[in-house]
Amino acid sequence: MSKPLNFVMISPHFPTNFETFAVRMKEKGINTLGIADTPYEQLSENLRHALTEYYRVDNMEDYDQVYRAVGYFAHKYGRIDRIESHNEYWLELDAKLRTDFNVFGYKNKDMLAIKTKAQMKEVFRQTGLKVAQGKVFKTDDEARQLANKFNFPVIIKPNSGVGASDTYKIKSADELETFFAYKNPQVEYIMEEFIDGDIVTFDGLTNHDGHIVFYSSLEYSEAVLDTVEKDGDMFYYVPRDIAPELIELGKQCVDAFGVRERFFHFEFFRVKKTGEFLPLEINCRPPGGLTIDMWNYANDFDVFKEYANVVTENKFYTNITHPWNVVYISRKANQNYANTIEQVCEKFAGNIISVQSVPGVFAKIMGEHGILARAESIEKMREIVQFAQQKQ
Repeated sequence: MSKPLNFVMISPHFPTNFETFAVRMKEKGINTLGIADTPYEQLSENLRHALTEYYRVDNMEDYDQVYRAVGYFAHKYGRIDRIESHNEYWLELDAKLRTDFNVFGYKNKDMLAIKTKAQMKEVFRQTGLKVAQGKVFKTDDEARQLANKFNFPVIIKPNSGVGASDTYKIKSADELETFFAYKNPQVEYIMEEFIDGDIVTFDGLTNHDGHIVFYSSLEYSEAVLDTVEKDGDMFYYVPRDIAPELIELGKQCVDAFGVRERFFHFEFFRVKKTGEFLPLEINCRPPGGLTIDMWNYANDFDVFKEYANVVTENKFYTNITHPWNVVYISRKANQNYANTIEQVCEKFAGNIISVQSVPGVFAKIMGEHGILARAESIEKMREIVQFAQQKQ
C-alpha cells in the first residue's frame, strides 16, 4: 500500500466554491492539510470534514508563520507532495513555499513570467505570437512619450495585478495628467495601446506532463471596465463552440509557460477589424467567480474530481464533448427590470441552473444576483439573457 499524498492547501475556504477541491481529494485518499488565518470553528462543516488537519496562523502575510505550519505538517506526515491555493493572490506565497520545501510546481524563479504583464509579453513574443504594444513607465514624462507613440486612447494598469482593479482607459492628454495626480506611488504601471476588440479566454487544466486534458473558453457581453463605468448589466458565458485558431494559440501558450498539473486562464483580444486573436495575459489558476462550476454544467462532469485524479494518477477520465452553452446573467439592484427573477425561472424552467446572491465587493460587476442557465443553442441562450435583463 503506497503512502497517501500530502497536499497542503493554502486558504482552502476561499472562494467558497473551491472547498470542493478538499472534498474530492480527501475522497481520493489524499492527506488534505489546510493553512489559513480563519478560526477553525468558522470553517464550513463540509470543509472541516474534508481536511485531514488544519493549521491556523495569525497572519497569512507573515511568511515565517506559514513556513512553520508547512514544517509542522512535514514533520508529522512526511514529505510534502503539493502546495496549492488555486488563487492569484497567493501565487507568490505558494511558489516561495514550494521552493523552500522543494515541492513540484512553479518556484520563485518562475514568478516574473507569470505575474508581470511586461514579462508575459516577452514570453508571447519569443513564442512568435503578436501582442498589443506595451511598456512599463517609471516617470510621468516616460508615460507622456509612450502615449504619443501609442496614440490615445491607451490602457494603464499595474504591471503585476489581478483582474480589472486599478485599470484605466485614458482618452486624452488631460486625462493622463489627472491619472498622475491620483496614481498609487507604490505601484509599477504598464501602458498598452488600446485594442478595439473583445476579450475571449482559453482556460483549462493540464496533467503532470503539461498536456492539456481539459479546455474551455469564456466570452463576455462587454469589457469589465465598461460594466463598472456604466454600472450596467453584464453576462458572460462558456460557449460550446471554440474557434480552432484560439485552441491552437492556447496550446502554444500552455507550452511556452510550462503549465504543468495546474489550471490556466489565458486572455486574448479578438480584434474587431480582423478577427485575429492577440494574447493579452496569462493567469496560472482557475478563472474566478462561478466559472469552475459553469464548466461542470457545460460538460456534465466534476472538474474537482478530475483534478484529484490528475494529482493522484495523472489521469483524466471524462470524455469532454461540450454539450451546453452556460451563461451567467447579472441582475443589479438599481435596475428597473420588466420581469422578476421568479418569472425568468418559470419561463425557462428547463434551462435555469440556479440563482446566486453575490457578496457586496463583487456586486458592482456581477450584480447583486446572478442567474445561471444553460442551453444547447446560442440563440436560446441569448433569448434567456434578453428576457432576464429586459427593462420596463
